[in-house]
Amino acid sequence: MISVSKPRKSRIFQGDIFKDVEYIEYVREKSGILEVSKINFPLVIVLSQDCDLEQDAHLRDLKEQKSTQDKWLLSVLVAPLYNAEHVYQGEHLSELDLRMQQINKNRTPGTTLRNNETPRYHYLEFPSPIPIVPSVIDFKHYFAVNVKYLSSIRRKNFICSVSPLFREDISLRFANYLARIGLPEKKRRQPRRTV
Repeated sequence: MISVSKPRKSRIFQGDIFKDVEYIEYVREKSGILEVSKINFPLVIVLSQDCDLEQDAHLRDLKEQKSTQDKWLLSVLVAPLYNAEHVYQGEHLSELDLRMQQINKNRTPGTTLRNNETPRYHYLEFPSPIPIVPSVIDFKHYFAVNVKYLSSIRRKNFICSVSPLFREDISLRFANYLARIGLPEKKRRQPRRTV
C-alpha cells in the first residue's frame, strides 16, 4: 500500500493524481469542418520531475516577469491509472475498442505485476480514505497535457498526491522503462536460393 497526502499548495506536484483529464487524440479539418477527438481518462498520475514543476510554478507566479521564460513548461507528462481488475481482463481500453493481453492474476504474471516486477506496469493500492480501487500504471501509455490546462482543473479534479518515497519509485521505474534497449524482433530467415 502506498502513502498519499493532500498538499494545500496550489501547484502541480510529481505524483499528483487527477480525475477526468482530457487528452486530445487528434485534430483534423475536412471541408471546412474541424474535428477534435478527445479521450477522457478517469485517472492520471503526474510523471514530470518535481523540480521542473516547482520552477515552472515559481517563475509563473513572480510579480516581476523575467526577461526569459526558458524554465516554463509547455506540458506535463502523465500516465493513466487503470483499474487493476480491468487490466487483468485485458479490458482497460475497451471503451476505445482496444483489446489488451489478459494477465492471469492468480498465476505468476499477476503476482509479478502486483510485486512491481513487470517493467511496463506499476501496481498501486491506496489507503482506505482515498476512493481509488487497486490500480495499474501502464508506462507505455504516457502522454503530455498542457500545463495551463492541468493547473486550471486542479481545484476541481485533484484527488491526492503520492508521497515522495513512492513517487520516486514510480519515477525511477518509468525512466527505466523508457531507457530500455529495444531489441529488434527476429526475422524469419528466407530460404537460400541455389542456382
